[in-house]
Parts: sequence; C-alpha cells; structure tokens
Amino acid sequence: MNNDRLHTDLFTAALGLQAPWQVDDIRFDPDRGRIDFDVSCTSARLTCPVCNAAEQPVHDRKARQWQHLHFFQYKAFINAPLPRVQCRCGKTTQVRVPWANERSGFTLLFEALAISLAKHMPVRQVALLLGVSDHRLWKSLGTVVGKARKQERHDDVTRVGVDEKHVGRQGYISVFHDVDSRRVLFATKGRKQGVFKEFVADLKSHAGVPEGIVACSMDFSKSYQAGCQATLPDAEMCFDAFHLVKLANEALEQVRREESKLEPELKGTRWGTLKDAEKWTEQQSTDMHWLQRSGLKTARAWRLKERLRDILRAARSGEDPTGDLGRWISWARRSRLQPFKRLGATVR
Repeated sequence: MNNDRLHTDLFTAALGLQAPWQVDDIRFDPDRGRIDFDVSCTSARLTCPVCNAAEQPVHDRKARQWQHLHFFQYKAFINAPLPRVQCRCGKTTQVRVPWANERSGFTLLFEALAISLAKHMPVRQVALLLGVSDHRLWKSLGTVVGKARKQERHDDVTRVGVDEKHVGRQGYISVFHDVDSRRVLFATKGRKQGVFKEFVADLKSHAGVPEGIVACSMDFSKSYQAGCQATLPDAEMCFDAFHLVKLANEALEQVRREESKLEPELKGTRWGTLKDAEKWTEQQSTDMHWLQRSGLKTARAWRLKERLRDILRAARSGEDPTGDLGRWISWARRSRLQPFKRLGATVR
C-alpha cells in the first residue's frame, strides 16, 4: 500500500466513515490555514432516503462542503459530491451523509463543540473562536435545538414559573420553566397576557396537560396574573420571594434617599442597607451599627425589610408564614413610612 492510500485510509477511519464512503484525497494549504478532505461515495446504487427502498440508482451528484473540527490551528473542511437517488417511489432525493445533519453546513462534531461552548460563552464569541459568522452559527444552533425540542415531553410538569427578561434589542421576553426539574420549557417575545396562551399551546405540543398545572410562580405583573387565570384555571398563583424582597429594597431606598436630604450622615450607606450583614465591609459594618442605634426613619425601614426577609427565609424551610406575614403587614401599615404602607398593601 502506497503512502497516499495509507493516509486516506487513516483519515477515512478518523472521520468514522464506512463503505461506500471514503476519503479520496487530502489537500493541505498552510498559506490559507486550511485542510480539505475530499470524500466520495463510489456506489452506483443506494437506499432511497424517503421510502428506504434498497438498490435504487444514483441520478446525479452535487458538490457540497461542510466545516469540520479544526486540525490544530487549521480549519478543516469535508468536500463531497452528494448523490441524489432516483427511486421507484417517484422521488429524486439527496442521500443523508453520516457526518452531518441534513441541510447543515457543519459536521456533527463541529456542532457538538459549538453547543458545548455556547453553554459557557456568548454565541458571538464562539463564532470568533471557531472562525465562522455568528449568523451562520445561530442558524445551525437553532436547527439543532429545534430538533432536540421536538423530542421533549412535558407530561410530568405540574409546577411552573414565569419571569420576564430584557434581551438587548429584542426587548422583553417571557421565560417559562419547570420549577421541579429546573429546566426551561418555553420562551417567547413580550410580557403581556397573551404569552400564557402561547405557552399552553407549546405545552400541549409536547404532551403537557394544562389542567395538570397546580401552581404558577410569577412576579406581581397584572398581565401575568390575567394570563394565568385565563389559561391555567387550576393553577394556584404564587409570587416568588425574590420579587417581594426587591420591592422591600426599593421601599427602603425611597425612605433613605428622602431622609438623606436632611441627614447627610446617610449618604454612602446605601449598599450597607441592601447587603447581607456577613457581606458588609469594615466601613459598612461601622455605618450600619451607627444606623441601627439611631432613631432615623431609614433604620426603621431597614428593620422592616430584614424582618420580611427572615419570614420568607423561614417559609422556604417549611414553616407556615401566614401569621408572621399578617403581623408584618400591620407593622408596615402603622410604620408612618409611605413606601412601606404601600408595600404592606401589596403583600396583603
């Protein structure tokens, strides 16, 4: 066996090819930074991709190219004249290659690497690393993810959560997730009532049962509440603790900002009032000890916020928060702090 045949046989095995596919030639161009593998299918008769009829004649061949994993610092490409089978079923169809998905310009291994990298970095950065355009990579990833989503089943989903997220120029999107398995179920543009109708349609398409949803967690959006009531009538609406604490932090900051106009010592204390005590810097610890001993409105607001966090923390460990929340609401409404009076009404 000559050296050329040895090399092509070696790369035929390295690419995982089996008869009738084989590597015919290897072209290395260091100036262009690439290596090309010319692959061919020598058979004149193949199985029809549509009806699986065996031994159907090859009608013609069309040149195709797929980008493969890099070989060291060099881009790698597979080139092949792709056969079309003329079958007795009346269809003339391109055969499927073993190294790539249908209609993809990347090999399976290239797509697998891209997906792995995209879990840890932006797609634009992945595209730069792999030497392709981000538009082309997005298109490929969309096809792979879409194919995988079609195989998902949501028949075991009983508790869901929904939240809004701002995504650059796309604006707001709504993301639905399974609370128990911690997986994303569905995402769509917008944050209005209609996103629930889209979610339910997608849930049904994956064998999910809307009547089986017993709880739905969300923020305080009236649109989300209306959407849940209209499409998931058996689901109990739950408002997650994160958004409640966020509202408490905003109420505290309103009190602190207004009072700092008359009490200059409050300037610079913002982050201390928002952080957990164990995360205070030395200066923040000093400031907060001073604040707690003062009779300022901000000190009362901070104690209200911290007490609410304690109640929610206990609820997460299984304690019934109803009584404690009732007392907290009374405290907030009697606090003479307008932002917390409003928050008390919201919690109630």
